[in-house]
Amino acid sequence: MSRTIKVNASILCADFNHMASQVKMCEDAGVDMFHVDVMDGHFVPVISMGPIAVEAIRKITPLPIETHLMVENPGRFISDFISAGADIVSIHSECYGERREHCQAFDQYPKEIDRLEAEAALEDIRLIKSQGKRAHMVLNPGTPFCLEPILEFLDGVLIMSVNPGFARQKFMPVALEKVEELRAIFEGDIAIDGGLNSETSPLAVKAGANIIATASYFFGAQDKKEVVRYLKSL
Repeated sequence: MSRTIKVNASILCADFNHMASQVKMCEDAGVDMFHVDVMDGHFVPVISMGPIAVEAIRKITPLPIETHLMVENPGRFISDFISAGADIVSIHSECYGERREHCQAFDQYPKEIDRLEAEAALEDIRLIKSQGKRAHMVLNPGTPFCLEPILEFLDGVLIMSVNPGFARQKFMPVALEKVEELRAIFEGDIAIDGGLNSETSPLAVKAGANIIATASYFFGAQDKKEVVRYLKSL
């Protein structure tokens, strides 16, 4: 089935000194939504931004905003980000299950699980949907596909093609296998995030992804409209 490709601009790569003009530039280029990476220094080793940033972006664009919560205990923060203006809340599967031995300590990354604790995840999914917003679940590269028990309750799934919280990583092909496996049984949105460019994005779309989260590929491009046009043509 043919699906419209949506381009999701990762605002973390924008120039924060000129946020209003950066958002306008993204809109003019034709992006479909904004991706806000929220990192807490616990789930991932770095800290980024919180609800105040989402609120600021919400004031200057009508486009949908996705908040990608790379945080411990995401349920504590869901309502804050929705109140700030998030339309999509993406929560990590690795917050809902026993972590592998190598990533159980505070400073051990990336976080990975083998089995999802479905009821714990559903509690937060229901919280998102009870406030009229879209719920997406995220899978890190090292976490196997384990979302079958909750798929019917999700609006989308975000497949990470790099380990979150680490800069300048290369695209990990294991993500494509998950996208293919998921698309065979799931009609909702499938987003992919990390290391996407003119070479890897076609592979992601061919596997079944319909939302491309783009960061340096888009913001570093000379002709941003052409990047969006190309991605949407895949």
